[in-house]
Amino acid sequence: TTFLLVWPLASVTDVSVIVQFLVALIGLGIAIDYALLVVVRWREEREQPDVTNEEAVRNAMQHAGSAVVFSGTTVAISLLALLVLPVPFLRSIGIAGLFIALVSVAVAVTLLPVVLATIGPRLDWPRNRRDARASRGWTAWARFIVRKRWVAAVASTAVLAALAVAALSIQLGNPRAESLGNEGPARAGLENLQNAGIGTGPLSPFDALVRSGDPGAAADELARVEGVRSAAAPEEWRRDGTAIVPVIPTEDGNSAAGRATLDRLHAAARQLPGEVRIGGEAAQSADFLDAVWRNFPLVAALIALLTFILLARAFRSLVLPLKAVLLNLLSVAAAWGLLVLVFQEGWGSEALWGIEATRAINVEFPIVVFAFLFGISMDYQVFIISRMREAYDRTGSTEAAVVEGIGRTGRLVTSAALILGFAFAAFAMQPGTEAKMFALALGGGILIDATIIRGVLAPAVVALLGRWNWWLPDWAARILRVEPSTVQSEATPEAAPQTV
Repeated sequence: TTFLLVWPLASVTDVSVIVQFLVALIGLGIAIDYALLVVVRWREEREQPDVTNEEAVRNAMQHAGSAVVFSGTTVAISLLALLVLPVPFLRSIGIAGLFIALVSVAVAVTLLPVVLATIGPRLDWPRNRRDARASRGWTAWARFIVRKRWVAAVASTAVLAALAVAALSIQLGNPRAESLGNEGPARAGLENLQNAGIGTGPLSPFDALVRSGDPGAAADELARVEGVRSAAAPEEWRRDGTAIVPVIPTEDGNSAAGRATLDRLHAAARQLPGEVRIGGEAAQSADFLDAVWRNFPLVAALIALLTFILLARAFRSLVLPLKAVLLNLLSVAAAWGLLVLVFQEGWGSEALWGIEATRAINVEFPIVVFAFLFGISMDYQVFIISRMREAYDRTGSTEAAVVEGIGRTGRLVTSAALILGFAFAAFAMQPGTEAKMFALALGGGILIDATIIRGVLAPAVVALLGRWNWWLPDWAARILRVEPSTVQSEATPEAAPQTV
């Protein structure tokens, strides 16, 4: 269905080639995630005594179905980061991602409950009565995290902070030519250039546009600039008083040395008579960087605010959505750090894929990773916190809510994350370096989020905050149009009602 929606879009505007992989991989992963949440809850409800199949479907949709709607909406909100950017191919990726989320939600709340209500019982074979109770392993793990909440919070935060600090050294730009794979025609062409003593400069030349000036004189002056191997003014590249002068640098234009050469060329062009402007791949990358990142902090803040408002209504709390947004931002920063360490610095990229350190990360990658990972990882947050909220409303104990929430959703979140992780691992088999970067950032980010954050840090923080997790004053409840949630003394886990 998503592919069918992309089809008319591609007929009226340019659509990035990466969209076909996003729809096939992320679309499959998200759709399975949402279906897993509903089906697991349906099987759990069916195991309750005196519950008919139709009642089980209704109960599953009341809880898991609403969580799917909120999850899909958060994914859609996060993709606003791509829709508002003045870059057509990023917008096409954002629109495709929006289709993925909306179609996955639509299927999970319409077709799936019909299937469960009709042929679901016949498909549910063999019956697994474990779904009637929480996972023993995840319940024991949750109790351990609750007991060691400070240790768990500090240790997991230290790991994530180390990755986030690595992200601060990110260098945005096109990867160097040396980061090509070790096999194939692209690598063979690069080796021929290097063996001939020419180097990688011709792979990313600069172009000088000369208006109302002498192209030959401009080429002579630009050839004298430090870091330039040669410049030429072909007669065939002149028309109506304008000319293109190709400038070949000695170093790859995407390297630090190449960027320094570009700055010197800009300075030299301003001193030439007439109008001379410097373009080319490296210059385009600099302009692209400015266009994409100039307003990104404001866009990210707006997305975080909208997500906070939506989750405040879903969780009936002001503290839980704030925690969710902050942890998701930390998850994105950790994924950026992983990208920097593996590809920019080369920690393992050559051993895994035969790719040398790129020394730069594609300009658009961090934003694409933010848009998708912020929304997808928020799915797991909604799955877990919704179950904690449900348990707290019944027991009045935060510790009991953490144990039940992790015990009920730990297996689900792990399975969902592994599905997406394997999908991106398959995507990493593509020969291009960019495909491997994208797969590592999203796949690794999702696994980090589902393990370190959702399995350790999130439950530890909820246990630390105690009853303040559920704080929602009357004025906020009126604005959100939900029931207020008062802060009161908690029941102990032993005194709390037992889970049915």
